[in-house]
Amino acid sequence: MVLSFVLLIVGFVLLVKGADFFVDGSSSIAKFLKIPSIVIGLTIVAFGTSAPEAAVSIIAGINGSNGIAIGNVIGSNMFNLLVVVGISAAIKPISIKDQIISKDYPFMLLATAALLVMSYDVVIGSGTENVITRGEAIILLMFMGIFLYYTIASALRSRREHIDSDDDEKPKYGIAKSIIFTIGGLAGIIIGGQFVVDSAEKIALGFGMSETLVGLTIVAVGTSLPELVTSIVAAKKGESDIAIGNVVGSNIFNLLFVLAASAAITPMSISSQSLTDLLILTAVTLGTYGFCVTKKRVNRAEGIILASVYVIYLAYAIIR
Repeated sequence: MVLSFVLLIVGFVLLVKGADFFVDGSSSIAKFLKIPSIVIGLTIVAFGTSAPEAAVSIIAGINGSNGIAIGNVIGSNMFNLLVVVGISAAIKPISIKDQIISKDYPFMLLATAALLVMSYDVVIGSGTENVITRGEAIILLMFMGIFLYYTIASALRSRREHIDSDDDEKPKYGIAKSIIFTIGGLAGIIIGGQFVVDSAEKIALGFGMSETLVGLTIVAVGTSLPELVTSIVAAKKGESDIAIGNVVGSNIFNLLFVLAASAAITPMSISSQSLTDLLILTAVTLGTYGFCVTKKRVNRAEGIILASVYVIYLAYAIIR
């Protein structure tokens, strides 16, 4: 128990300092390459912080544990939208760029809705059970390819425009140091997150919590700690583009790569509870978009509302 408390503290230190280095390094890379921070947030930062979800869900898919795979993705996306955006905005209001409002967020909403439609085979299709087939998984992976192509093309276009303009903001570090900070920071985030999840689970079980309750709370939240810490640090540093880009990019990555890769390995049966959670996730995605488009920012009051909604959802999930 003492060792678990020590590792818990070490894990949080690694998370916080890792996120600090990761945000500084990735932001510096964006400036060095003369591309917008939002693109870095949507790609490098988003995919990096989604590494725990990818590992858990893909391994679950290999083992045929479909419930863990889809529950991890839905729970993570819910946490990202309600807690990561909510707490980040409560600390410092988040400004939302036009690109997020008009292109990236709608793409995330479309991906969520597509997964919902694919999951309702009994109601919408002619199937006898709700399942995401390998064919549907391949379609989702193709959507991921389209998103990456669009994001890279947008980055190259923005880079040309940036080079042609007089705006020449200097990077904080040289390219070598920026890469070291980014990779080292990401390693700290992933290792620290693992320490926190493992030690918190042992502490909780030691105090008599059930494994089910631990899974619904500590483990579910644990895989999203990288997104939470990274976005909070980014928001405090005034890097709103990285904070919101991290959430949108992570959610798209979770839906179109993590979940799709798991279903491509083993066709994924969808339980009635998962269908309900997917409906709630779609409603939350739409509702959060409403906050984003109002005045192109998420303010402190809206952030508190989002975080409160997650507490209500978590209570519902535990009672259920």
